[in-house]
Amino acid sequence: MKVFITQPILQSGITLLKEQGHTVEVYEEDTPISKETLYEKAKTSDALITMLSNQVDREFIKENGHLKVIANYAVGFNNIDVEAATEYGIKVGNTPDVLTEATADMALALLMDVSRKTSESFQSIKDGHWTGWEPKGFLGQSLRGKTLGIFGAGRIGQCFANTCHLAFGMNIIYCARTEKESFQATKVSFEELLDQSDVISVHCDLNNETKELFNIEAFKKMKETSIFINTSRGQVHNEVDLELALREKIIWGAGLDVTNPEPMNPKSKILELPNITITPHIGSATITAREEMSLLVATNILNGLNGESLKAGVN
Repeated sequence: MKVFITQPILQSGITLLKEQGHTVEVYEEDTPISKETLYEKAKTSDALITMLSNQVDREFIKENGHLKVIANYAVGFNNIDVEAATEYGIKVGNTPDVLTEATADMALALLMDVSRKTSESFQSIKDGHWTGWEPKGFLGQSLRGKTLGIFGAGRIGQCFANTCHLAFGMNIIYCARTEKESFQATKVSFEELLDQSDVISVHCDLNNETKELFNIEAFKKMKETSIFINTSRGQVHNEVDLELALREKIIWGAGLDVTNPEPMNPKSKILELPNITITPHIGSATITAREEMSLLVATNILNGLNGESLKAGVN
């Protein structure tokens, strides 16, 4: 059968598909695949490997009801209309677990960078402003003993929180729909999370309740010394409001691996600010994590083509 992949992935998954006798086509262009091209390729394919940026809506599903399986190369799957896929008998999969530690480590990297002004100070050197040691230069914040608020306490959020607790003795609170019995932390309301946290790290799904939940009203309820970290979905925060909160010193700093919109406008005013670090959605970008994602997404495809349950299915 034929499998179409909307962007190049690590070779391990492609090799696995080919070893099982399937034909694999990868979209190799530098620019993102267009909606029209994706439609065209899907018409002659039995299965798709998609990215979060590929919109697989009800219209797409209706036009391509012949597909047997769609496997998202990500933990999230809000780009796919899972209800519509289920109606048409199309199995949908994702890649949970294998990128948990990599993404949690990215959140830690952003937190360390923002709290100690690493990127800001490096830029100062590149700009030729380093003239010597400064007693008051680039004063950052200590994380030891501070309160970390986790919004969305799933696998990644818990992993990040446990690392921060072990490394810095941070007190952990969290806001989530359900009680996390295995998580040694205190569950609080959203209002309490905003009020009590020295650091807020976002690890939730994107849905109608979380879309732009972190807006100017939320930022105004946070401490002036607080740091905002988002490695989940860019649309969970309102980027115009975040830019205002940082510029007006309503909060102290922010670290983003996801933006709203994504990719962001290179002329965005938020890039002018010294108290933010932004990376281009590289949370899972370790060789180990991406290899495991490639193998898992291929396994989902193989199971779906064989009429079996997916190893990581969402419907």
